[in-house]
Amino acid sequence: MSGLAAAAMVALAYQFTAILAALRHRMRRDPRPRRPLPPVSVLKPVRGLDPGFREAIRSHAAQQYPEFEILFGVTDRDDPAAGEIRELMREFPGVPIRLIVSETAAPNGKAGVLADLAAQARFDVLLVNDSDIHVPPGYLRDVAAPLEDPRVGLVTCLYRASAATLPGIWEALGIATDFAPGVLVAPFVGVNEFGLGSTLVFRRADLGRIGGFAAIADYIADDYQLARRITGLGLRVHLSRVVVETALQADSWRQVWDHQLRWHRTIRVSRGAYFGLPVTHATLWAVAAAAAGEFAWAGALLAARMVMALVSGWGVLRSPLVLRYAALIPARDLWGTAVWAAGAFGDTVRWRDRVLKLSPDGRIVG
Repeated sequence: MSGLAAAAMVALAYQFTAILAALRHRMRRDPRPRRPLPPVSVLKPVRGLDPGFREAIRSHAAQQYPEFEILFGVTDRDDPAAGEIRELMREFPGVPIRLIVSETAAPNGKAGVLADLAAQARFDVLLVNDSDIHVPPGYLRDVAAPLEDPRVGLVTCLYRASAATLPGIWEALGIATDFAPGVLVAPFVGVNEFGLGSTLVFRRADLGRIGGFAAIADYIADDYQLARRITGLGLRVHLSRVVVETALQADSWRQVWDHQLRWHRTIRVSRGAYFGLPVTHATLWAVAAAAAGEFAWAGALLAARMVMALVSGWGVLRSPLVLRYAALIPARDLWGTAVWAAGAFGDTVRWRDRVLKLSPDGRIVG
């Protein structure tokens, strides 16, 4: 068997595995609460006004849940988001909402803010998600219920992205048809240490057992590090059926490149198997097969890739962009391979307005 045929078989097998993982996720049901749901403290680090910020935070305050609070954390009391948060307090006077100015300095500024928010949170179940996440009705109930199982240490969620620009749409396609399938495959093949910043729900007691947010404050991938440490306690991650949404703000191809490069370099220094990822890139191997005259392999790979993208992007995430721009998926895949190649080298990433230097184990060192 030639090297090309072997690579094509592996890539094809991954597409079918991802399809099965997506179908299993689509068909299963999250646990329903069997006892009174616990009070929840929602911790939201904020920096600046993301697109759709007002609608995103309002979707949290409008939750119908027995008892919860929302703590927003900023590092600058004059942060542009502060006005929107105060308006939210006026609109929802019955919901305990607090705006906290964080003073804890940390290499990962988000982890520093979270440490201050957790210190002031009143409840024993903590929920962390990114400032731009828009959540559906029933969100708090659905993501808190799995913690009734003492074997579950963390609940996380997939997310879809909306975008108004072509660079943003390009990135949203990657999230729905490349990133999300990888997340779905992880529990399907027994990988348990993963968590997404779109939703992280866990017990305060377990956070304390891993050393609090201070234990992950030096790392670029705070969500992954949190999940890795909680699963290290012998607990497991529950991937909820809930899908949340974010609005991408990329106005240029350079912004998308920098964002994707940060993700790839973060993955490389945080987890193993980075250099094996191209074997899953079906479009890459379809092009290689076509160039070698192996058109049957090329057709099979491209067909399987498109089916997998649609099953994940629409069947699981319900992303309308996947249906509308499906023809762009192969080109976006090749872009993704180029970003992977760039991510294989270098130790700096751009995060908002900062350039960070990373150590080989994922710490921020400069």
